[in-house]
Amino acid sequence: MTEDGEDATLARPPGGTRELRLATDTPGQAAAHIPPGGARADGDDPGLPRDRNQAILEAAKQVGAVLKRGGHLFALAGSVAVHAHGGSGNLQHDVDFSVRPEDAEPVAATLRDAGLTVYAPPEDWLLKATCFGQDVDLIFELAHRPVSAEMLRRARELPVESVRMPVLAPTDLLSGLVAAFSEHHCDFGAVLPIARALREKVDWEQVRRDCGDEPMPAAFFFLLERLNVI
Repeated sequence: MTEDGEDATLARPPGGTRELRLATDTPGQAAAHIPPGGARADGDDPGLPRDRNQAILEAAKQVGAVLKRGGHLFALAGSVAVHAHGGSGNLQHDVDFSVRPEDAEPVAATLRDAGLTVYAPPEDWLLKATCFGQDVDLIFELAHRPVSAEMLRRARELPVESVRMPVLAPTDLLSGLVAAFSEHHCDFGAVLPIARALREKVDWEQVRRDCGDEPMPAAFFFLLERLNVI
């Protein structure tokens, strides 16, 4: 997602743009340097992947590595988390990380120190950053519920290609997606492939309890049952 709003308290600090200090896989190897935001507008930077899925993975790896070095409690979420759990490699439009509300500002400070742009969109449940030209969402509320330490501690450390990082548990991933269904947001088609891919790893009874008796999640469960997904 791309937002135009910017909160002055979360904007880049004065003094110009700092370079992104990238993680390296080889001890002692010098870190690479590129401008925050990634490739040039003409898309001709030879150091960046042209494939969008690979660019999203690279952004996830770099931000995850920065947050690990900073000692933050966090978990990868969204389509890259589904990919890490063995789901589809066809990633969506951005990278998602879950953090606690009280950790949002320290996380933002760590990312700024690494040279990333961080800003506050109009929505009050996330912050946004950019890495390699890809949007990175720092989400501290899932389906109107604050991200908790318990949820983040349930995350499993999994490899995202060459970088290991905590990844939101499949049950928490599906609970967040299904509980978000409402009369104004009801894209069953986007969540159905995820439910199919992760169905054996999900505690579906827990997802039902998390969603309560809301009508749109109930309709999705009916669809899953009719399709023999659950």
